[in-house]
Amino acid sequence: MLFNALAALGHRGIKTTATFGRAGLMLFNAVVGKPEFRKHAPLLVRQLYNVGVLSMLIIIVSGLFIGMVLGLQGYLVLTTYSAETSLGMLVALSLLRELGPVVAALLFAGRAGSALTAEIGLMRATEQLSSMEMMAVDPLRRVISPRFWAGVISLPLLTIIFVAVGIWGGALVGVSWKGIDGGFFWTAMQNAVDWRMDLVNCLIKSLVFAITVTWIALFNGYDAIPHFRRD
Repeated sequence: MLFNALAALGHRGIKTTATFGRAGLMLFNAVVGKPEFRKHAPLLVRQLYNVGVLSMLIIIVSGLFIGMVLGLQGYLVLTTYSAETSLGMLVALSLLRELGPVVAALLFAGRAGSALTAEIGLMRATEQLSSMEMMAVDPLRRVISPRFWAGVISLPLLTIIFVAVGIWGGALVGVSWKGIDGGFFWTAMQNAVDWRMDLVNCLIKSLVFAITVTWIALFNGYDAIPHFRRD
């Protein structure tokens, strides 16, 4: 019994290590084998549309409502201390430093990441990737790399849109609905936010999330095993 348990644990560890190895090799080839712009520019532009532009609706709607909720709840808390004029600072810092990159990455993973996994997995199941290899076309360079770079480019831009719409939603609640003076709202935000550091940190976080989410989504599709082949 103990021997079987140790054997199963070892087998699982070897399998996990092999999976990480395949994922690392795929990421390396996707980064090194970046698409040639003359040859693969149409592929990259198409994937930027599929991954980025088609994700804007959920990003804008979610950013608006999250900013409105954050503004409303922040107003209710700040009025307890007669500090409602600091609402702009609260909304902007919350979105730039934490909520913006995290929530945008979650939405991106749910919309674009799942679509990438399903698309690449279907190509694997229908032997399209194997057919490319038979025709001496590298699927990592032709299929994976444009989608990877599209995800890396799109998510930071979507994060900025999410933060901007969220701040506007917070201003809508605080200024238009709750009667906070607009000058106090925007002045408090400008004085509290270090746009250089906070914006750079926001972009760095979103870039890390973009690489991670796109990498995992593409690998799960590329390494998928069709059901009829599963042991």
